[in-house]
Amino acid sequence: MYKQSLKEKTAKGLLWGGLNNGFQQLLGLIFGIILGRLLSPREYGMIGMISIFALIANALQSSGFKNAIANLKEPKHEDYNSVFWFNIIVGTSCYIILFFCAPLIAMFYHNDELIPLCRYAFLSIIFSSLGTAQSAYLFRNLKVKQQAIAGMTAVIISNIIGVTMAWKGYSYWSLATQSLVYISLNSLLLWYYSPWRPTLQINFIPVKRMFKFSSKILGTTILTHINNNILSVLLGRHFTPKEVGNYNQAYIWDSKCYYLIQGMVDQVAQPVFTTVSNEQERQLNILRKLVRFTSFISFPLLLGLALISREFIVLAITEKWLTCAGYLQILCISGAFMPFYTIFSNLIISKGKSGTYLMLTLAFCVLQIVLMLMLYPYGILSMIIAYVILNICWVFVNHHFVRSYTGYRFMLFLKDILPFFLIALGVMTITYALTSTITNLIVLLITRIIIATVLYITIMRLAKAEILNECIQFIFRRRRHE
Repeated sequence: MYKQSLKEKTAKGLLWGGLNNGFQQLLGLIFGIILGRLLSPREYGMIGMISIFALIANALQSSGFKNAIANLKEPKHEDYNSVFWFNIIVGTSCYIILFFCAPLIAMFYHNDELIPLCRYAFLSIIFSSLGTAQSAYLFRNLKVKQQAIAGMTAVIISNIIGVTMAWKGYSYWSLATQSLVYISLNSLLLWYYSPWRPTLQINFIPVKRMFKFSSKILGTTILTHINNNILSVLLGRHFTPKEVGNYNQAYIWDSKCYYLIQGMVDQVAQPVFTTVSNEQERQLNILRKLVRFTSFISFPLLLGLALISREFIVLAITEKWLTCAGYLQILCISGAFMPFYTIFSNLIISKGKSGTYLMLTLAFCVLQIVLMLMLYPYGILSMIIAYVILNICWVFVNHHFVRSYTGYRFMLFLKDILPFFLIALGVMTITYALTSTITNLIVLLITRIIIATVLYITIMRLAKAEILNECIQFIFRRRRHE
């Protein structure tokens, strides 16, 4: 019987992670276009202003135990059971607190419409808590295919419901319902695919044992959500819902692209790094290969989106969103570097250094908040530019700590990413120059995509890029073993 090596398990995980995220982002693209046409910037802004509260509450209920379980050499039933009941209790408590805090949230944003919206949208916290232990089981055992099927199914159904409601005139309630249905259905499917089941023999000792590690992941997750959403919070406080919606729309399209890569890597990185944690040279080789794989996809994808952002936004969701196209171009620059955070953070966590991960994220959070508070009087554009510069710089700060744990020197990192960055940048520059005289937006969009794709792949083939050849070899080898 054919037995998969760790390398092939990692590649298979990346493949299914890529299919899952690619499928979800493709559907997100299609339904995002439809919703963008049906809804206004103000309606997106309403959801954008309250997203941070649900994200923080979900982080509290999961409390980093998914990563904590993944770091255990042999997790037992008691570990999963303890996490399951802890999640239920904390998730329910968070919802009750936020239910009564809804008027305060509305007061902060000077918008009473947010009170019922908060109380409805935050129900997702309870539904999310029901699937955390099952998700941890599938994650720990590299059951990426099962997670992918669950995610893809939930995306299809939730988006159909969201679009139908928007078409029927349910405004921002359609966006809230879409998110609620996705989380509920995904949790249900995780139960279906996970063989683990909870029991009533509740013992919180495993949770206490894991909490020293997981609490740092929890703190880091909360800070990450603050980092990702601080602009929406400050814009909601100092600007109009319409302006929040324009930024939020740009952020959504940017994040769809880099989440595609982050999701692929996140499915396998920590379990694989943990498996080879005692083999430093092997771990370094895996780390470098993940960095090169990420560079190979991330730079052309995000810089390519920046190239076509204006024509894409106008054609896809009409000129009412034109303001967000300029924001999107700028956000794509830092978006190209965002997947490296996922790789580095998973490496740091696999070393048991969740405290380091927490302190790095805290420092970034403080810097970003101070910077945004200083710049908001100068307008949204100044805040976005500062946000982009800070995010890129912080990748190299994270790398400094990864180097100390793995010996991944700065010059090696540059050697792994610079060729892909420079080639992608050169391709987009040439493509822009060749197509700058085209005035028809549809022709311009299609031409730029075709030229950029052909140029990038051709250069990769001529350069005999190892990562491209490995991807091709894996696909053909996998077919032979099926």
